[in-house]
Amino acid sequence: MRTINMIIMHCSAVRPWQRSSAADIERWHRERGFSSIGYHYVVRRDGSIEPGRPLQQAGAHCRGYNRHSIGICYEGGLDKNGKAADTRTAKQKAALKRLTEELRRMFPGCTVWGHHDLNPKKACPCFDARKEYASPP
Repeated sequence: MRTINMIIMHCSAVRPWQRSSAADIERWHRERGFSSIGYHYVVRRDGSIEPGRPLQQAGAHCRGYNRHSIGICYEGGLDKNGKAADTRTAKQKAALKRLTEELRRMFPGCTVWGHHDLNPKKACPCFDARKEYASPP
């Protein structure tokens, strides 16, 4: 298993009526030349957690940080007008919290970041992940 010291939160940058399952994102990433989905998990609006890339494999979600991180993407991130917004549902927030806590138990000392913290040109994930997940489980 590779060394993991970061969890990086992302959004799929879709509007409320658009879907972005792990299968959808896999297709989009392959169309961009990726070998597979870049994220390790996708959290859907209904709170379901879909697996993406295996944890043993480095992700393809945040250039310069993939080797030692886990990428989590939630379905959403744009409002009805296409503007960046925290569109997480209550079920997504609960699922993201559970998943993050589980991963932090598996990888003690892991810190949580938003994509925009590491790449300021991005609005993703459209909320302050560092603040929201500052305390370990």
